[in-house]
Amino acid sequence: MSRNAKINSLILLVVAALAVLPLVLGLGDHKEEPFTGADGEAETAITEIAPDYEPWFSPLYEPPSGEIESALFSLQAALGAGVLAYYFGLRKGRRQGEARAADAQRSRSASGDA
Repeated sequence: MSRNAKINSLILLVVAALAVLPLVLGLGDHKEEPFTGADGEAETAITEIAPDYEPWFSPLYEPPSGEIESALFSLQAALGAGVLAYYFGLRKGRRQGEARAADAQRSRSASGDA
C-alpha cells in the first residue's frame, strides 16, 4: 500500500471514529435532544444567562417544519461540496494541463536540439 493510501485510510478511520464514537459512548443520553447543533445550544445558554433577552432581528425565512429545515441544510451542504469539488477539480486539471504543456515543450526543444 502506498504512503498516500495509508494516509487516506487513516484520515477515513479518524473521520468515521469522530462520527461513531459520540453515539457509541452515549455522550448525548442525558439530553432531551442530544445532537441539536450549535444554534440550539447557544439559545439554551443565552436563556439561562439572561432570561429576558430579546433577539435583535428575526430570520428572513422560517421553515414550516424541522424536516424542511433539515432538507434545506442538506441542500446547502451539497451545493457547497459541489462548489468545492468543482474548484479543486479545476485546479488539478489546470495543473495537469500545465505539466503536459511543459512536457510537450521539453520534448519539442529536445528533438529540435538533436
